[in-house]
Amino acid sequence: MSTPSNVTPTTIHSRDTVKTRVLIISDTHAADLFDEDEDSHAFRKPLPKADILLHCGDLTKIGKLHEYEDTIAMLSSVDAELKLVIAGNHDITLDEEFYAKEGRRMHRDRYREGAPKSANEIWTGQLAKDAGITYLEEGTYDFGLSSGAKFKVYASPYQPEFCNWAFPYFHEKGNDEDRFNPPSETPKGSKNIAQNPIPEFPEVDIIMTHGPPYGIRDETSGGEKVGCKHLLSASRRARPRLHAFGHIHEGWGAERVKWNFPSVVEKLSQWNVKSVKSLEHIEVEKEKVIAERAAYINASKDGPSPLAVGEETLMVNASIMDLFYRPIHAPWLVDIDLPVGT
Repeated sequence: MSTPSNVTPTTIHSRDTVKTRVLIISDTHAADLFDEDEDSHAFRKPLPKADILLHCGDLTKIGKLHEYEDTIAMLSSVDAELKLVIAGNHDITLDEEFYAKEGRRMHRDRYREGAPKSANEIWTGQLAKDAGITYLEEGTYDFGLSSGAKFKVYASPYQPEFCNWAFPYFHEKGNDEDRFNPPSETPKGSKNIAQNPIPEFPEVDIIMTHGPPYGIRDETSGGEKVGCKHLLSASRRARPRLHAFGHIHEGWGAERVKWNFPSVVEKLSQWNVKSVKSLEHIEVEKEKVIAERAAYINASKDGPSPLAVGEETLMVNASIMDLFYRPIHAPWLVDIDLPVGT
């Protein structure tokens, strides 16, 4: 779909904005921060101060209640005005439908029917509130900061079925499900299951999903791209300033994505229409990243290369764990410009 005639990248640029610092992590799997003197690790106390903290799921190893409490304790130490958290495929007790089907197999003697309710209460209850955490289920949300920033976030814990874990949908031949687009954007041969489709540009400033879009930091150690093509199409429709995710540990890294603009006749949802015009890999210096406890990107207006809003999206895979479940990857610290509310 083409950009609406009254909403162009130029008009978006002209809006008042405020520089905002976002700290992004994912796939911590109940790990605690290393102590401050463990200076060979970036994921150590204290993490950099930020305006917004995003945790993109896999809060636990296997959805045990004490693991959620451990993760909340870790997040409580982070200095951020707004802390947003979603679940991931390992957080099986936060997916009530999945846990009803597979919980007994996965939790064995620790299985109990009320676990999903208890898990949800942990993330929406006093423990999370005291830590300053807002837990997001799938959907679009409005937020504001004391700086005057007013912005929208789309969140979803779902990803293509992966080794029979939680929050799945399917990409098999003959059973290809589109969770992120309205029916008009779902290609033939795919089934639309979207309950909360991602809105059109310019309605969303930040997307946080557990799984990656297809072809963006989604390659496994075996060389397979396991990201979602429908999510890529939806991200291109929304063209947010930032799209943060995790899930594929070995995909840690960041890309600056420049979007193509197909004509009205060409349907973006047809996969033969190339959504991405170009990818620019964000290079980081390992020693600097460890010293600063984060990989830093300045995509704001006062940076060396400001983000072209409506034309580009910064894509970040912030998995803290590596392939062997060692917490050796760094958080990402991103400066972007967010709209100022009236």
